[in-house]
Amino acid sequence: MSTLTQAVRTSSTGGTKRRRATRTRVETRRAMPAFYWMVWPAVIAFAAFHTLPVLIGIFFSFTNYAGYGAWNFVGLSNYANLFRDDRVLAAYGFSFLFAIVATILTNVISLAIALGLNSKIIGRNFFRGVYFVPYVLAILVIGYVFQFFFSNSLPKILSGIPLFRDNILTSPDWAWTAIVVLAVWQACAFAIIIYLSGLQTIPGELYEAASLDGAGAWRQFRSITFPLIGAFFTINVVLSLKGFLQVFDPIVSLTNGGPGTSTESVTLLIFRGGFSGGEFAYQTANAVIFFIVITVVSLFQFRVLQRREADF
Repeated sequence: MSTLTQAVRTSSTGGTKRRRATRTRVETRRAMPAFYWMVWPAVIAFAAFHTLPVLIGIFFSFTNYAGYGAWNFVGLSNYANLFRDDRVLAAYGFSFLFAIVATILTNVISLAIALGLNSKIIGRNFFRGVYFVPYVLAILVIGYVFQFFFSNSLPKILSGIPLFRDNILTSPDWAWTAIVVLAVWQACAFAIIIYLSGLQTIPGELYEAASLDGAGAWRQFRSITFPLIGAFFTINVVLSLKGFLQVFDPIVSLTNGGPGTSTESVTLLIFRGGFSGGEFAYQTANAVIFFIVITVVSLFQFRVLQRREADF
């Protein structure tokens, strides 16, 4: 009797599982069309406004198209001419110099501020909000405010210092430093948030144990804090360098590439030549090269910084 009952129960359980599996497959089939209806519009929009323009741009980079009129294929001439163009090479040099300096300053300053905001201070949440404000402000609007400051206020305040006695934005040698100040001021806001997120993942017990062992503040930072926020440091460095290589708005608002072309970045050169200089195909080729450069630099950064994380 017990054997028969067990067999009936086993048969019933097996049938229930099969019915559940069948019902799950039916529900999945019904859900798939709805899933496609939700995803396909985004895929089509992305392809239409991103992928297709990129492919068209790559196509025209092999032509002599000026942005209007007829055009002919010129092969790799545009790409070859880029490496012989002094203005293009100068723009790349400026962009890399600017990006390296700004990336270092952004990460040093934002990490220092994040350490302060992560400590037990009065009004901590208020200051966290204040330091994030630059990120939500329009960079062009703030850029014009900084332009007035560098052009009018700073020469009056620091009139005793020869470097600041005149408008620094008119100096071919020092105008780029004003752009660095503006770009770093805004970029620090987002970097601080990332570093704060990393600092809050570190257990407080580690610092307590280190203090009991006699470790000072610098030793705790070097042995505990920095190794444990290595992933956040990697993200910040990669995003900062990539963003600064593409600098555009701070330059437009402060110097517009001047004096002369001393602060002309690659993105500004592509914009000027491609849209108003009759060099659409030539600057499109420049954009393709620039995209490859940024991709290679980002991948190299990831490889080096992740290896450093593993060493910790």
